[in-house]
Amino acid sequence: MGTSCSPAPINKKEYVSDIGKILVQEYGKKKYYKPKEVTKAHQKSKWYDGLDFSCWAMSTYSSHADFDRYHEETGEACDYVEMKGEMLSGLSFSPTTDWIDIPDLDIDASWLDFGSVFEGVFEGIGDFIGGIFDGL
Repeated sequence: MGTSCSPAPINKKEYVSDIGKILVQEYGKKKYYKPKEVTKAHQKSKWYDGLDFSCWAMSTYSSHADFDRYHEETGEACDYVEMKGEMLSGLSFSPTTDWIDIPDLDIDASWLDFGSVFEGVFEGIGDFIGGIFDGL
């Protein structure tokens, strides 16, 4: 039986920004980062205090396949689409840090399927939002 992932960071925007800066600095600009790279970035960040909730950053910076493979290996029961949706929705409500603070940010938005994330409410808008993220 798997365990659940740790709770999401409270300030998602600052967390994603900090981890993104470390990832770019350590590994260069990539479309996706391996879960081990994300975990190492989390451990180097100010967010690491012995608790590893790096899977929240993995949902933003790792591929869906790598995220799922990592969680199969660790036995954690985490949902990529739900977590990524929560992380990205938290970015717009967080009061600190601007997107431009993350050098060469390239968040992949191809996973966006608002039909499954928001149960069809915003069907068809995924391509529009994906185009916005592609422009970042």
